[in-house]
Amino acid sequence: MKLEKTTKVGRAEAKRGYEDACGLAHALELIGERWAPLVLRELWLGPRRFSGLRASLPGISANVLTQRLTGLEERGLVRRKQLPPPSSVPVYQATEWAMEAATTLCQLGRWASRAPGHDPSHPVSPVAIMMSMKVNFDPSLAGDFKGIVAFHFGEARYFAEIRDAQIRVERGDPTSADVTISCDPNALKPVLYGGAPVESLRPEGNIEIARRFMTLFSLPPKL
Repeated sequence: MKLEKTTKVGRAEAKRGYEDACGLAHALELIGERWAPLVLRELWLGPRRFSGLRASLPGISANVLTQRLTGLEERGLVRRKQLPPPSSVPVYQATEWAMEAATTLCQLGRWASRAPGHDPSHPVSPVAIMMSMKVNFDPSLAGDFKGIVAFHFGEARYFAEIRDAQIRVERGDPTSADVTISCDPNALKPVLYGGAPVESLRPEGNIEIARRFMTLFSLPPKL
């Protein structure tokens, strides 16, 4: 029985390998570089252009972003494709295999948010705030609530649908929305997690659904 499988890895991976058969060790070899998990996070809700990734990760340089995308592509986690006309621009998207890690990494983020040193005042990207809704949604609070809330973050469009005590988060515009909120993603944090009034976001549509929606998320307790 063959126990080893040779995979295509970049030179950097070969240099920093742990030489440990544990799957966790190899996971860190795959996505353990600085910025790599956040690049993947930004691709979880759909393909992105290089410029969009840069804008969502303001601390990363163009050179480092290029290196991370190249490395992730070599490891089978990201693929590059060309959008059809009239756009005809290259975009990056997470592979199906990479998407399998989304839930695990989101839960890792929820775990880490319990640390005393976690600073929630730092900025978040549109994808980050939407994924935080997915991981911090508390189904025990939902009851029979159902509703669709659209979020407009500048040109970026997302929506969250809650039905049957489950949440679905998608990129794009929904077929119909009960309420639409246009704001900076950072303005959502005090409403979702701090009890600030949803009226501060000037929602358009069913205000009662907006109010109820914002009560269905809870952060884990600090240590």
